[in-house]
Amino acid sequence: MTYGKGRTYKKVEVIGVSDKGIEAAIQEAIGKAQSSLEKLSWFEVQDIRGHIGNDGKIGEFQVVLKVAFELK
Repeated sequence: MTYGKGRTYKKVEVIGVSDKGIEAAIQEAIGKAQSSLEKLSWFEVQDIRGHIGNDGKIGEFQVVLKVAFELK
């Protein structure tokens, strides 16, 4: 990345899901985005939610992110 140079970004929404926690759900979302988008730059957490199992325990975490990447 070259600082001081004009750049333009696009943001897309992705949702990461993991049964291991919030950070793991974020990593899942960013990992998938990285595999299909180039020049990822930053992310914003928009929403955090989860699923509660029949046993009353957290079954999975769902994190909604906006991921930004630099346009060519």
